[in-house]
Amino acid sequence: MPQTADQSADPSRTTAPAIPAAGSPAPPVAGLLAAGILLIAMNLRPGVVAVSPELDAIRASTGLSGSMAGLLTTLPILCFGILAPFAAKLARRIGMTRALGAMMLLLTAGIALRLAPGLPALFAGTALIGAAISLSNVLVPSIIKRHFHRHTGLMMGLYSVALFCGAALAAGVTVPLGDALGLGWRGAIGVWAVLSALALLLWVPQLRRPDAPPATTAAVPTARTPLRRSPLAWQVTLTMGLQSLQYYACAAWIPAMLTSEGMSSTEAGWMLSLMSLVGIAGSLVFTALVGRLRNQVPFAVVGTLLFLGSLIGLIVAPVGGAYAWMLMQGFGSGLLISTALAVIVLRSPDAARAAEMSGMAQGVGYLLAAAGPFLLGALHDATGGWTVPLTLLAVLCVPMGIAGVGAGRVRHLDA
Repeated sequence: MPQTADQSADPSRTTAPAIPAAGSPAPPVAGLLAAGILLIAMNLRPGVVAVSPELDAIRASTGLSGSMAGLLTTLPILCFGILAPFAAKLARRIGMTRALGAMMLLLTAGIALRLAPGLPALFAGTALIGAAISLSNVLVPSIIKRHFHRHTGLMMGLYSVALFCGAALAAGVTVPLGDALGLGWRGAIGVWAVLSALALLLWVPQLRRPDAPPATTAAVPTARTPLRRSPLAWQVTLTMGLQSLQYYACAAWIPAMLTSEGMSSTEAGWMLSLMSLVGIAGSLVFTALVGRLRNQVPFAVVGTLLFLGSLIGLIVAPVGGAYAWMLMQGFGSGLLISTALAVIVLRSPDAARAAEMSGMAQGVGYLLAAAGPFLLGALHDATGGWTVPLTLLAVLCVPMGIAGVGAGRVRHLDA
């Protein structure tokens, strides 16, 4: 009998207690649940990424400085870090599925609020978007662990693909769509409320079903090692945090970086979209291979080297080699985010521990990541160029790779 993706990616799971069939939804229900999860995943990047291609227009319209523009792009990531630990508490109070539905409603409201005039509405809507995505980031892996425990690696890979699809759409379509329809920058970043509303509609059937009990009959240890005292938990957290710092820093500033070197804003937005599209390929490769490899170390190593190479390229020939650098960075990002998300679940023994690990990795990790866009904007203002900011990101690839290798080895929390 062939192994499932989760089993072969994490062989020690075969020693875990058997999981009863009652913990899994029936095939038709599972298909609807999977579709809902993936459409929600597609909504977890556009609210943030759509701002980047319009950043020059926003600054010209509002007079935002580089640091304040960096704060605008950093605010959602700060929310990711600050609010992520509260996701498990919310899920215990109202249930995972209802909590996720509430987050899609909040996301739609936040995107719509940014249509209102004035900077307060822009920043308030961005904060609501960050809050909604923050809790969703934690809840989705836990739902996958609970309902798709036999195909965790596969579902986490598809989840990563959906994340990149949403990011690619937002990066590539926001400016052309706004220009074609005469929406202006507010309408262009506000149109993504339609996608989040569709996700909420598709999730409605899940709201009518009671939350399934944890999909395991195994006894939960009465005393578990606090995650903050686990080296493995910190390796998982740093993997998530450092790759997120790299991704969001580049997503926030690459269009502005390239336009400052003479590239048009439309083509610079396409570069960001290209990075996200190639990220889909990286995530698909992860999905295809995760079940065939013993651990996730190769993904972490290759992803880190590709990202490092792209940063060096952007320093040496930012416009001349832009397509090559975006191909490298996109594929590397796809491998890294897929690895970071997968190890949260694969290193956890059950859904409850996965929720705790997800809260720590995305809470602490995104607080670390939040420094990226703001720091790059501040360094650019201070130095008047992009060499120093990009060099800093290149140096940070070293601890990112080390953490990824540690997190990718086959071990378990509480083992």
